[in-house]
Amino acid sequence: MSYQVHPSAIVDEGAQIGEGSRIWHFVHVCGGARIGKGCSLGQNVFVGNRVVIGNNVKIQNNVSVYDNVTLEDGVFCGPSMVFTNVYNPRSLVERKSEYRNTRVGRGASLGANCTIVCGVTIGAFAFVGAGAVINKNVPDYALVVGVPARQIGWMSEFGEQLSLPLQGQAEDICRHTGERYVLNGHAVTKMELPKP
Repeated sequence: MSYQVHPSAIVDEGAQIGEGSRIWHFVHVCGGARIGKGCSLGQNVFVGNRVVIGNNVKIQNNVSVYDNVTLEDGVFCGPSMVFTNVYNPRSLVERKSEYRNTRVGRGASLGANCTIVCGVTIGAFAFVGAGAVINKNVPDYALVVGVPARQIGWMSEFGEQLSLPLQGQAEDICRHTGERYVLNGHAVTKMELPKP
């Protein structure tokens, strides 16, 4: 086996788990799950059947990743954060055919105890503050906080807040990496450094 599984964890037959991934105490991975390389699933994590997890994803303790959730490469899920997959659940009404897809883009960070209401897309390298409730799409590089979440800024790929307004025309440099970020309207892009 090219990945590590703690003896207390349950990995159902059929689950695909990439090389170098680590499955810790009391985790349950369902048989249809696809998990990439170099991932870490902390204590008491649940991964549903219709879940796709990319490479180098870190899922902290007490997170349930339910069906129809996709986590792209490098996503961070903070402790006890919450995914949902039914928008209007009732115990007495069967709604498994109504699951909504949730996608978390490459490199995004989801803070501790935040809640992601199903059916949204969180952009690449977005940053969701601790305890926030996400009920609409989040742009690439956006920093969002609060209940319901609202955007208060922009983040670099390194994880530092950029000095950019929420909209307009501007640019800033990440002080840790020297990478340049350009705001054009309501969207931020990272400018590629010239090759030597």
